[in-house]
Amino acid sequence: MIFNSLDFAIFLPIVFVLYWFVVNKHLQFQNLVVVAASYVFYGWWDWRFLSLIIFSTIVDYFVGIGMGKSELPARRKLLLWISITVNLGLLGFFKYYNFFLDNFISAFSFFGTTVQANTLNIILPVGISFYTFQTLSYSIDIYRRKLEPTKDFMAFSAFVCFFPQLVAGPIERATNLLPQFGKPRVFEHDKAVDGLRQILWGLFKKIVIADTCATYANTIFNGSELFSGSTLVLGALFFTFQIYCDFSGYSDIAIGTSRLFGFHLNRNFAFPYFSRDIAEFWRRWHISLSTWFRDYLYIPLGGSRGGTWMKVRNTFAIFLVSGFWHGANWTFIAWGALNAIYFLPLLLLGNNRKNLDMVAQDSWLPSPKEVLQMGSTFALTMLAWIFFRAENMTHALAYLGEIFSSSLLTYPEVFPKKMLLLLLAFLLVEWAGRKHEYAIENIKTSFHTYPRWVAYGLLLATIFYYAGQEQQFIYFQF
Repeated sequence: MIFNSLDFAIFLPIVFVLYWFVVNKHLQFQNLVVVAASYVFYGWWDWRFLSLIIFSTIVDYFVGIGMGKSELPARRKLLLWISITVNLGLLGFFKYYNFFLDNFISAFSFFGTTVQANTLNIILPVGISFYTFQTLSYSIDIYRRKLEPTKDFMAFSAFVCFFPQLVAGPIERATNLLPQFGKPRVFEHDKAVDGLRQILWGLFKKIVIADTCATYANTIFNGSELFSGSTLVLGALFFTFQIYCDFSGYSDIAIGTSRLFGFHLNRNFAFPYFSRDIAEFWRRWHISLSTWFRDYLYIPLGGSRGGTWMKVRNTFAIFLVSGFWHGANWTFIAWGALNAIYFLPLLLLGNNRKNLDMVAQDSWLPSPKEVLQMGSTFALTMLAWIFFRAENMTHALAYLGEIFSSSLLTYPEVFPKKMLLLLLAFLLVEWAGRKHEYAIENIKTSFHTYPRWVAYGLLLATIFYYAGQEQQFIYFQF
């Protein structure tokens, strides 16, 4: 089941009514409704993979209980490794088995040895990378004594499988989300309305911007050998907006839906395309994953505390693993490596935490320097996205090669003016709302009742106008 589907439009009100009007006086029953709804939501795609979520839930629940009862360092470490092995083992098998097997065979072929091995027809379970990291953080935090294990199995199950963020995040920490399942929830009208508003904006970003950009991006990337460098630049531009609006749109819908049920999820995007350097971009893009790698990989490796070699090593480690997390393809690893190269000069010169506030914090317009900084950061990011979108390394390098050729100066074969104007209008709305959690959050205070409802109506009308065939969210494949 996907957010931009008729199924979800029917599913959500049913769950809402059960949650607030049938079992609202019983916390355990509310949590049971959340678990049942989450299993239906996930099983709608393929019910067979519910067993993986249930298995991970059981393992990490009892690992947590075991670590909570033991003071023996060896026993606690053994339990932690059970959690790590089970979760990463499942993730590794379903996501990376064929990748490693293919590269193993290729490595032997390079030296003239033929190895016979058959790949498996493995279906990648939707969201496995997300809920695996979520449950892992629970076990690691208990091991570090930053969190007490819960004895409430229903609450823990709800934390693992909470349907708004189950398949594409945000990746929640147990320290934030799990305690919310242990406290009575009271319906708050203002939070629910704010949740609906954020859902509306998320649907607009997904259906109007991302899916429309996808049409042009797919045409250009899939036939890149037929187009000039100028057209390929537009293809990269359309994919740059597609992936942002697709993924941040999902996060907006997830966070807004959670508010309808009285839950607070952490922010996952903070207007990353207004960043003035790559370090700022990574503080604003996919925040839940970036901070996960920071806390559970980068800092344990030593972070930025060591010498130059350690800083370089740790930077490449976090970006390469981040790239590999996204998919079993060398293009993702190249994407991660390129971002590490972008990031390193800032880190080594001590400028990686220079831009911590929002651009043009005290003014409407950015300074010329900020315009140059945002433009260069956006251009570097757009070039990196080419590796992310390309089918393989050969495709990515050929795509870049044509961009940096004389055909870059020709008139594009594909030049959708209406789409470019729509992107410009979208950017202006995002710029106006950049100091808020999401772009139209302040519409309630900035507009009187009538103009506000006119704005909502225009957004809805635009969504219905652009709505067509349901397109899955990009990050479902990760």
